[in-house]
Amino acid sequence: MLLVPLMDGTAKILVADYPVAQVVWGRYAFNLLTLLPLFLLLRQRLRFSRTRFSLQLSRALFLLGDTALFFAALFFIPLANGKAVFFASPLIMTALAPLMLGERVGRHRWAAVLIGFTGTLFILKPEASGLSIGYALALGSAFLYALYLLMTRKLSSSAPPLMSLLYTALFGTLIMSLFLPFHWVMPDGRGWALLVATGALGTISHFCIIKALEIGSASQLAPFSYAEIISATLFGLVVFGNFPDMATWTGISIVVASGLYILHRENRRQRPEQETSTST
Repeated sequence: MLLVPLMDGTAKILVADYPVAQVVWGRYAFNLLTLLPLFLLLRQRLRFSRTRFSLQLSRALFLLGDTALFFAALFFIPLANGKAVFFASPLIMTALAPLMLGERVGRHRWAAVLIGFTGTLFILKPEASGLSIGYALALGSAFLYALYLLMTRKLSSSAPPLMSLLYTALFGTLIMSLFLPFHWVMPDGRGWALLVATGALGTISHFCIIKALEIGSASQLAPFSYAEIISATLFGLVVFGNFPDMATWTGISIVVASGLYILHRENRRQRPEQETSTST
């Protein structure tokens, strides 16, 4: 999660000079190119299967929509502020887990979700019109990312992590290539380097996410997303000179506290189950 804001930070630099569609294409195209050597390094075979193909496609579309909306949001708002809004995704994921995964969410975690959403009100404070558009795009991105994580969890037992990542990169590249003729500006050397960096960081970070979701439950892992604020704030401060204001930090604190409480309740719920399994 510390690496994801670095990918988004390179995208924010790029969207200032290149169309969003082209930047999204670069994120997936170079994600695909940097992913293939991993198959050789880890001695994995390419095994495409029609099993649960519709779920793989849905998962890829959720992440593609998330990426497009968030990169577009970064044209309007600072990186750390965008990540602050994006922190609603673990709360959304916890709220949707019963519906999509059949995971039980008790009343304490529901209360934490509702309190966490009040924290987003501090982040989504009235702003200038351009910033409001950016915050709306970031919130839509958070919703799609929550769906992506839930779909990843659902697919974790039916596809190797690298294959899941390959499906996502392949679908994203093919779909965005359709838009490329209408949204293309020839990059200079710096532009190409940033496009490659965006794709490579996407490969590494999302491979780690997929591996994590193989082991832990969606609601248990959700709070780790908050680690993004560390690198997002540092990147935004060093590269763009932006630092979140007090209202934004207040909102972040409420959302993070809610997420950590959800993790606490999840651990308490799982402990008796593990003891029962051990004694059996």
